[in-house]
Amino acid sequence: MTGNAEIVKNALKAGLTVPAFNVPYLPMVAPVVQATVDTDSFSFVATSRIEWYKFEAKGLAAVLEALKPHDRPDYVRLHLDHVPVIDEDNQRVDYAAVLREAAALGYHSMMLDGSRLSLEENIAATREAVAIAHGAGVPCEAELGAVLGHEAGPPPPYEELFASGRGFSDVEEARRFVVESGCDWLSVAIGNVHGAISGVWRDQKKVEARLNLDHLERLRDATGVPLVLHGGSGVQREYVLKAIKKGIAKVNVGTEIRQAYESALRSTRSVQAAQDACYDRTSRLIREYFELAGTRKTVLGAA
Repeated sequence: MTGNAEIVKNALKAGLTVPAFNVPYLPMVAPVVQATVDTDSFSFVATSRIEWYKFEAKGLAAVLEALKPHDRPDYVRLHLDHVPVIDEDNQRVDYAAVLREAAALGYHSMMLDGSRLSLEENIAATREAVAIAHGAGVPCEAELGAVLGHEAGPPPPYEELFASGRGFSDVEEARRFVVESGCDWLSVAIGNVHGAISGVWRDQKKVEARLNLDHLERLRDATGVPLVLHGGSGVQREYVLKAIKKGIAKVNVGTEIRQAYESALRSTRSVQAAQDACYDRTSRLIREYFELAGTRKTVLGAA
Protein backbone atom coordinates (compact mmCIF):
# COMPACT_ATOMS: atom_id res chain seq x y z
CA MET A 1 0.00 0.00 0.00
CA THR A 2 1.36 3.40 -0.98
CA GLY A 3 2.21 5.32 2.19
CA ASN A 4 1.28 8.90 3.02
CA ALA A 5 4.86 10.09 2.48
CA GLU A 6 4.89 8.83 -1.10
CA ILE A 7 1.33 10.06 -1.74
CA VAL A 8 2.26 13.63 -0.79
CA LYS A 9 5.46 13.42 -2.86
CA ASN A 10 3.42 12.23 -5.84
CA ALA A 11 1.06 15.16 -5.42
CA LEU A 12 4.00 17.56 -5.28
CA LYS A 13 5.55 16.16 -8.46
CA ALA A 14 2.25 16.33 -10.32
CA GLY A 15 1.45 19.90 -9.24
CA LEU A 16 -1.50 18.63 -7.18
CA THR A 17 -2.33 18.64 -3.49
CA VAL A 18 -3.82 16.31 -0.89
CA PRO A 19 -6.68 17.93 1.04
CA ALA A 20 -6.78 16.95 4.72
CA PHE A 21 -10.35 17.30 5.97
CA ASN A 22 -10.64 17.81 9.72
CA VAL A 23 -13.58 16.05 11.39
CA PRO A 24 -14.46 17.72 14.72
CA TYR A 25 -17.68 15.67 14.82
CA LEU A 26 -17.56 11.92 14.28
CA PRO A 27 -20.58 11.79 11.90
CA MET A 28 -18.53 13.93 9.48
CA VAL A 29 -16.20 11.02 8.72
CA ALA A 30 -18.64 9.11 6.49
CA PRO A 31 -19.59 12.03 4.19
CA VAL A 32 -15.96 13.11 3.80
CA VAL A 33 -15.03 9.59 2.69
CA GLN A 34 -18.03 9.33 0.37
CA ALA A 35 -17.33 12.70 -1.24
CA THR A 36 -13.74 11.65 -1.87
CA VAL A 37 -14.82 8.34 -3.41
CA ASP A 38 -17.52 9.93 -5.57
CA THR A 39 -15.08 12.48 -6.99
CA ASP A 40 -12.41 9.80 -7.61
CA SER A 41 -9.91 11.85 -5.65
CA PHE A 42 -7.70 11.26 -2.63
CA SER A 43 -7.79 12.91 0.79
CA PHE A 44 -6.76 12.55 4.41
CA VAL A 45 -9.29 12.27 7.21
CA ALA A 46 -7.62 14.44 9.83
CA THR A 47 -8.13 14.85 13.54
CA SER A 48 -6.35 17.21 15.90
CA ARG A 49 -6.14 17.43 19.66
CA ILE A 50 -8.18 20.64 19.77
CA GLU A 51 -11.13 18.82 18.20
CA TRP A 52 -11.26 16.31 21.06
CA TYR A 53 -11.54 19.00 23.73
CA LYS A 54 -13.27 21.93 22.01
CA PHE A 55 -15.62 19.87 19.83
CA GLU A 56 -16.87 16.25 19.81
CA ALA A 57 -14.28 14.13 18.01
CA LYS A 58 -13.53 12.37 21.33
CA GLY A 59 -10.01 11.17 20.53
CA LEU A 60 -7.73 9.16 18.30
CA ALA A 61 -9.41 5.82 18.88
CA ALA A 62 -12.90 7.26 18.37
CA VAL A 63 -12.01 8.73 14.98
CA LEU A 64 -10.42 5.45 13.93
CA GLU A 65 -13.55 3.54 14.93
CA ALA A 66 -15.75 6.03 13.06
CA LEU A 67 -13.68 5.44 9.93
CA LYS A 68 -13.62 1.64 10.04
CA PRO A 69 -17.11 1.02 8.56
CA HIS A 70 -16.33 3.44 5.71
CA ASP A 71 -12.62 2.81 5.26
CA ARG A 72 -11.48 3.04 1.65
CA PRO A 73 -7.65 3.10 1.80
CA ASP A 74 -7.38 3.66 -1.94
CA TYR A 75 -9.21 6.96 -1.40
CA VAL A 76 -8.57 8.14 2.17
CA ARG A 77 -6.00 7.73 4.92
CA LEU A 78 -5.87 8.84 8.55
CA HIS A 79 -3.72 11.79 9.54
CA LEU A 80 -3.07 13.05 13.06
CA ASP A 81 -3.16 16.82 12.77
CA HIS A 82 -1.95 19.44 15.30
CA VAL A 83 -0.51 17.87 18.41
CA PRO A 84 0.80 21.00 20.14
CA VAL A 85 3.69 21.19 22.55
CA ILE A 86 1.98 24.25 24.03
CA ASP A 87 -1.72 24.42 23.25
CA GLU A 88 -4.03 27.33 22.42
CA ASP A 89 -4.66 27.83 26.16
CA ASN A 90 -0.89 28.05 26.83
CA GLN A 91 -0.82 24.66 28.57
CA ARG A 92 1.99 22.16 28.11
CA VAL A 93 0.93 18.95 26.37
CA ASP A 94 2.34 15.43 26.72
CA TYR A 95 2.76 15.32 22.98
CA ALA A 96 4.94 12.22 22.91
CA ALA A 97 2.18 10.17 24.54
CA VAL A 98 -0.34 11.33 21.93
CA LEU A 99 2.02 10.53 19.06
CA ARG A 100 2.80 7.09 20.48
CA GLU A 101 -0.91 6.37 20.78
CA ALA A 102 -1.43 7.33 17.14
CA ALA A 103 1.45 5.08 16.12
CA ALA A 104 0.02 2.17 18.09
CA LEU A 105 -3.41 2.67 16.50
CA GLY A 106 -1.94 2.67 13.00
CA TYR A 107 -2.37 6.29 11.94
CA HIS A 108 -0.75 6.84 8.55
CA SER A 109 0.96 10.18 9.30
CA MET A 110 1.19 12.62 12.18
CA MET A 111 2.02 16.21 13.03
CA LEU A 112 3.74 17.95 15.89
CA ASP A 113 3.06 21.67 16.33
CA GLY A 114 5.97 23.31 18.13
CA SER A 115 5.29 26.72 16.62
CA ARG A 116 4.80 28.37 20.03
CA LEU A 117 8.33 27.36 21.04
CA SER A 118 11.66 28.98 20.32
CA LEU A 119 13.38 27.74 17.17
CA GLU A 120 15.78 25.52 19.12
CA GLU A 121 13.00 24.03 21.25
CA ASN A 122 10.84 23.45 18.19
CA ILE A 123 13.69 21.62 16.46
CA ALA A 124 14.31 19.43 19.51
CA ALA A 125 10.65 18.54 20.03
CA THR A 126 10.14 17.87 16.32
CA ARG A 127 13.20 15.64 16.23
CA GLU A 128 11.62 13.57 19.00
CA ALA A 129 8.30 13.43 17.10
CA VAL A 130 10.09 12.38 13.92
CA ALA A 131 11.74 9.52 15.79
CA ILE A 132 8.34 8.29 17.01
CA ALA A 133 6.73 8.61 13.57
CA HIS A 134 9.59 7.04 11.65
CA GLY A 135 9.75 4.26 14.22
CA ALA A 136 6.19 3.44 13.18
CA GLY A 137 7.06 3.78 9.49
CA VAL A 138 5.04 6.95 8.88
CA PRO A 139 5.92 10.56 7.97
CA CYS A 140 5.95 13.47 10.40
CA GLU A 141 4.76 16.99 9.67
CA ALA A 142 5.95 20.03 11.62
CA GLU A 143 5.15 23.73 11.73
CA LEU A 144 7.33 26.81 11.64
CA GLY A 145 5.89 30.29 11.92
CA ALA A 146 2.58 31.34 13.43
CA VAL A 147 -0.62 30.35 11.64
CA LEU A 148 -2.92 32.33 13.93
CA GLY A 149 -6.60 31.77 14.66
CA HIS A 150 -6.89 29.12 17.37
CA GLU A 151 -6.17 31.52 20.20
CA ALA A 152 -8.92 32.70 22.55
CA GLY A 153 -10.82 35.84 21.58
CA PRO A 154 -11.21 37.63 18.24
CA PRO A 155 -8.53 37.13 15.62
CA PRO A 156 -6.26 40.13 14.90
CA PRO A 157 -7.07 42.34 11.88
CA TYR A 158 -6.09 40.34 8.81
CA GLU A 159 -4.77 43.18 6.66
CA GLU A 160 -2.48 44.22 9.48
CA LEU A 161 -1.13 40.67 9.72
CA PHE A 162 -0.56 40.30 6.01
CA ALA A 163 1.05 43.69 5.46
CA SER A 164 3.44 43.25 8.37
CA GLY A 165 4.28 39.62 7.63
CA ARG A 166 3.70 38.92 11.30
CA GLY A 167 4.19 35.25 12.03
CA PHE A 168 5.40 34.39 8.52
CA SER A 169 7.82 31.45 8.39
CA ASP A 170 11.39 32.72 8.18
CA VAL A 171 13.25 31.34 5.16
CA GLU A 172 16.65 30.79 6.79
CA GLU A 173 15.06 29.34 9.91
CA ALA A 174 13.06 26.99 7.72
CA ARG A 175 16.19 25.82 5.94
CA ARG A 176 17.85 25.02 9.26
CA PHE A 177 14.69 23.57 10.78
CA VAL A 178 14.16 20.93 8.09
CA VAL A 179 17.79 19.79 8.17
CA GLU A 180 18.06 19.57 11.95
CA SER A 181 14.59 18.23 12.76
CA GLY A 182 14.31 15.70 9.94
CA CYS A 183 10.62 16.47 9.36
CA ASP A 184 9.02 15.14 6.18
CA TRP A 185 6.55 17.97 5.56
CA LEU A 186 6.55 21.54 6.79
CA SER A 187 3.49 23.66 7.55
CA VAL A 188 4.29 27.26 6.67
CA ALA A 189 2.77 30.64 7.44
CA ILE A 190 2.48 32.83 4.34
CA GLY A 191 -0.73 34.76 5.01
CA ASN A 192 -2.99 31.82 5.89
CA VAL A 193 -4.94 31.78 9.17
CA HIS A 194 -6.80 29.12 11.11
CA GLY A 195 -10.53 29.35 11.64
CA ALA A 196 -11.36 30.77 15.07
CA ILE A 197 -12.61 28.12 17.49
CA SER A 198 -13.51 30.14 20.58
CA GLY A 199 -16.86 31.65 21.56
CA VAL A 200 -19.00 33.40 18.95
CA TRP A 201 -16.00 33.69 16.62
CA ARG A 202 -16.18 30.01 15.70
CA ASP A 203 -19.43 30.58 13.77
CA GLN A 204 -18.27 33.61 11.82
CA LYS A 205 -17.23 33.49 8.18
CA LYS A 206 -13.49 33.34 7.80
CA VAL A 207 -11.60 36.25 6.33
CA GLU A 208 -10.71 35.87 2.64
CA ALA A 209 -7.02 35.34 3.16
CA ARG A 210 -4.31 35.87 0.58
CA LEU A 211 -0.96 34.14 0.25
CA ASN A 212 2.47 35.66 -0.29
CA LEU A 213 3.48 33.49 -3.24
CA ASP A 214 6.97 34.96 -3.56
CA HIS A 215 7.66 34.07 0.06
CA LEU A 216 6.30 30.58 -0.58
CA GLU A 217 8.75 30.10 -3.45
CA ARG A 218 11.65 31.10 -1.22
CA LEU A 219 10.53 28.61 1.44
CA ARG A 220 10.14 25.86 -1.14
CA ASP A 221 13.60 26.43 -2.54
CA ALA A 222 15.18 26.63 0.93
CA THR A 223 13.59 23.51 2.40
CA GLY A 224 13.25 21.01 -0.44
CA VAL A 225 10.35 19.21 1.26
CA PRO A 226 6.61 19.18 0.56
CA LEU A 227 4.99 22.21 2.16
CA VAL A 228 1.61 22.32 3.88
CA LEU A 229 -1.02 25.03 4.01
CA HIS A 230 -3.04 25.11 7.23
CA GLY A 231 -6.19 27.19 7.43
CA GLY A 232 -7.16 26.34 3.87
CA SER A 233 -10.80 27.36 4.31
CA GLY A 234 -11.50 30.84 3.00
CA VAL A 235 -8.21 31.46 1.21
CA GLN A 236 -8.94 33.08 -2.13
CA ARG A 237 -9.03 30.28 -4.69
CA GLU A 238 -6.64 31.88 -7.17
CA TYR A 239 -3.97 31.99 -4.47
CA VAL A 240 -4.50 28.38 -3.44
CA LEU A 241 -4.25 27.06 -7.00
CA LYS A 242 -1.04 29.01 -7.58
CA ALA A 243 0.37 27.90 -4.23
CA ILE A 244 -0.24 24.25 -5.14
CA LYS A 245 1.92 24.73 -8.22
CA LYS A 246 4.62 26.28 -6.03
CA GLY A 247 5.06 23.50 -3.48
CA ILE A 248 1.91 23.24 -1.33
CA ALA A 249 1.35 19.47 -1.49
CA LYS A 250 -1.16 19.23 1.36
CA VAL A 251 -3.92 21.65 2.37
CA ASN A 252 -5.83 21.42 5.66
CA VAL A 253 -9.56 22.21 5.53
CA GLY A 254 -11.62 22.48 8.69
CA THR A 255 -13.83 25.54 9.07
CA GLU A 256 -15.53 25.23 5.68
CA ILE A 257 -16.97 21.76 6.24
CA ARG A 258 -17.42 22.16 10.01
CA GLN A 259 -19.62 25.22 9.65
CA ALA A 260 -21.67 23.52 6.92
CA TYR A 261 -22.27 20.58 9.25
CA GLU A 262 -23.05 22.74 12.30
CA SER A 263 -25.38 25.08 10.43
CA ALA A 264 -27.46 22.22 9.01
CA LEU A 265 -27.58 20.50 12.39
CA ARG A 266 -28.80 23.67 14.11
CA SER A 267 -31.48 24.40 11.53
CA THR A 268 -32.81 20.85 11.11
CA ARG A 269 -31.70 18.99 14.27
CA SER A 270 -31.02 16.11 11.91
CA VAL A 271 -27.61 14.42 11.85
CA GLN A 272 -28.43 13.05 8.40
CA ALA A 273 -29.11 16.56 7.08
CA ALA A 274 -25.85 17.75 8.63
CA GLN A 275 -24.00 14.86 7.00
CA ASP A 276 -25.59 15.72 3.66
CA ALA A 277 -24.41 19.32 4.03
CA CYS A 278 -20.91 18.13 4.87
CA TYR A 279 -20.93 15.82 1.84
CA ASP A 280 -22.08 18.60 -0.50
CA ARG A 281 -19.49 21.08 0.75
CA THR A 282 -16.66 18.55 0.63
CA SER A 283 -17.61 17.49 -2.90
CA ARG A 284 -17.71 21.10 -4.10
CA LEU A 285 -14.35 21.84 -2.55
CA ILE A 286 -12.75 18.85 -4.27
CA ARG A 287 -14.38 19.51 -7.65
CA GLU A 288 -14.55 23.28 -7.90
CA TYR A 289 -12.14 24.80 -5.39
CA PHE A 290 -9.17 22.43 -5.65
CA GLU A 291 -10.01 20.94 -9.08
CA LEU A 292 -8.97 17.48 -7.90
CA ALA A 293 -11.76 15.26 -9.26
CA GLY A 294 -10.30 12.27 -11.09
CA THR A 295 -6.75 12.71 -9.75
CA ARG A 296 -6.69 9.74 -7.35
CA LYS A 297 -4.57 7.39 -9.47
CA THR A 298 -2.02 10.11 -10.12
CA VAL A 299 -1.64 10.81 -6.41
CA LEU A 300 -1.38 7.12 -5.62
CA GLY A 301 1.25 6.73 -8.31
CA ALA A 302 -0.91 4.33 -10.34
CA ALA A 303 -1.56 6.58 -13.34
